Amino acid sequence: MSTQNQIDYNRIAQAIEYIRMNYQLQPGLDEVAESVHLSPAHFQKMFTDWAGTSPKKFLQFISLEHAKNLLKEEKANLFDTAYETGLSSTSRLHDLFITIEGMSPAEYKNGGKNLVINYHFSESPFGYIMVGSTKKGICYMAFEANKEIALGNLKAQFPNASFFEKKDQLQKNALSIFEKDWTKLNTIKLHLKGTDFQLKVWKSLLSIPMGKISTYGNLAQKIENPKASRAVGTAIGSNPVAFLIPCHRVIQSTGHTGGYRWGSDRKQLILGWESSHLYSGDQD
Repeated sequence: MSTQNQIDYNRIAQAIEYIRMNYQLQPGLDEVAESVHLSPAHFQKMFTDWAGTSPKKFLQFISLEHAKNLLKEEKANLFDTAYETGLSSTSRLHDLFITIEGMSPAEYKNGGKNLVINYHFSESPFGYIMVGSTKKGICYMAFEANKEIALGNLKAQFPNASFFEKKDQLQKNALSIFEKDWTKLNTIKLHLKGTDFQLKVWKSLLSIPMGKISTYGNLAQKIENPKASRAVGTAIGSNPVAFLIPCHRVIQSTGHTGGYRWGSDRKQLILGWESSHLYSGDQD
């Protein structure tokens, strides 16, 4: 990401935080633009380019009422209606992903000995991202602006694996999700290591449709362990595959978005980006 792009991203992240903290006051375009020291016209264009929607619509998406509606995920709501009127083919990411495979003990004993991992440092709408893949699927995906740090974090996950800087087809398929190339979602494969409990939680995250959110308590109920909210939170925090396993769609029961392994501002930006594409019918 160029220096200017990083500055623009930081400004939009700051605007997102301003809107998030002041949504109950319904700030206008001029007020939000002033908070990041931009003219209203310039801010409108920059925000739309980064978030995929106007500041006004984004404010609507993250309002408290919107969050409350999203929490009613077990009942029909505006999103269900949207899916039934033309978006059903992209309604649930988990229906389009191949079933998660847990890596075999032989592949992962001793920190991934004999495991070959291709990796690539790419741009996304939400900043630079490191993607790692084995011959079976995506094993790692994380937002990180510094390439050396990103590679170090990947190697820390698999200290004895062999690494090659190579962008393979599995990675291309995974990254296409940022381009709204929904036709390739069924080609995205995940190849994960984790405890049985972690794999169960990560798989349950895939059941949260794009544009909706859930809570830690709801996920604990889904995995039939209602008293495990704290453990569910820990498993979510250790998610090794950003965005594809949508841990960003889990918020606190109070309606606050809460923390995110790759930054709370980025979490809010992703949620708004997803919501905007559902509301717009993905036709922009």
